[in-house]
Amino acid sequence: MSAPEVSVVIPVYNEEDVLEALFSRLYPALDALGRSYEIVFVNDGSRDRSVAMLREQYQRRPEVTRVVLFNGNFGQHMAIMAGFEYARGERVVTLDADLQNPPEEIGNLIAKMDEGHDYVGSVRRRRHDVAWRRLASRAMNRLRERLTHIRMTDQGCMLRAYDKAIVDAIRSSREVSTYIPALGYSFSQNPAEVEVEHEERAAGESKYSLYKLIRLNFDLVTGFSVVPLQLFSIFGIAVSLVSIAIYLVVIAKRIALGEGDGLWVIWDRDILTFILIGIVLFGLGLVGEYVGRIYQQVRERPRYLVQAVLEPKRDA
Repeated sequence: MSAPEVSVVIPVYNEEDVLEALFSRLYPALDALGRSYEIVFVNDGSRDRSVAMLREQYQRRPEVTRVVLFNGNFGQHMAIMAGFEYARGERVVTLDADLQNPPEEIGNLIAKMDEGHDYVGSVRRRRHDVAWRRLASRAMNRLRERLTHIRMTDQGCMLRAYDKAIVDAIRSSREVSTYIPALGYSFSQNPAEVEVEHEERAAGESKYSLYKLIRLNFDLVTGFSVVPLQLFSIFGIAVSLVSIAIYLVVIAKRIALGEGDGLWVIWDRDILTFILIGIVLFGLGLVGEYVGRIYQQVRERPRYLVQAVLEPKRDA
C-alpha cells in the first residue's frame, strides 16, 4: 500500500449520535480534494455503539479507512498520538468527530500547506460555544502566549494540519502528558493559520468539562514553560520584602505609641497570616504540578493500550 498524500486523524469517544453525519460529509469532502487520502479513527474507549459503527464504516470503505481501538479511555490527546503512530500520509490533519469543525474546511488547510507552511492551525470565525467558554479561551490564549511564547490564536480548535516531519518529531517525544498543537508549533519552521467555520455540535454533549479544560491548560502551561515557578519565586521575594517593611512600620508605630491601635493588631496577627498561608499553598500546588509531571514520566508506563487495529492487510 503506497503512502497517501493526506491522513486525517479523528479521535472518537461516545459519538454514536454524530458518526453517521460525520461519515456522510467527511468522505465526500476528501474525495473532492483529488488527492490520495486515508482516515484513521481512534476509538478512545467508547461505551456506546461507536465501535460497531466504526467497524461498519471500515467494511464500507476499507481502502481508505483505518480504525484503532483502545482498550480503555486514555484521553483525546493520547488518541491523536496513537493516530499519528498509524498515519502514513505526507500531511496529517486532526479533526474532532463532533462536526463543530466542518470537514469541508480540510481543503483550506491543505491549500495553505501548499504555500510552503509545515504547520497550519485554524481560527474559528464565529464560535458557537457558550459565553464562558469563549471568555475562558481568550484569557488562556493571552496567558499561554506570554508564558510559553507559543502563538496560537485559537488553542481550542483541534482542526490542524501537520507536515510528516513534525508528526515524526511529535511521535519521537516520549512525554506522558502533553498538548499536541503546542508541541507541533514548537517543532515547526513556518507555521500559519487560516480562518474556518464553526458549527453548533450536531448531537451529543461536549466531552470537556470545566475541570478537564482547567487540567488541559495546566498541561499546556507547565509542559512548555518554567516561567510559573520563576514568577512564584519572584512573587515570594516581593511578599517577603513587603512583609518585612510592614513589620518595621508596626514596630516603629508601637515604639512611638505604645501597644498600637486595634487595626494594626488585626493586620499583624490575622490578615497577613492568611495571605501568607494562601501564597504558600498556591506555591505548593504549583510545585506539585511539576513534580506530578516528573512522577508520571519516570514511571514509564504505556501512554495508551491498543486492543485491535482494523486495516487492510499488506502484501507480504
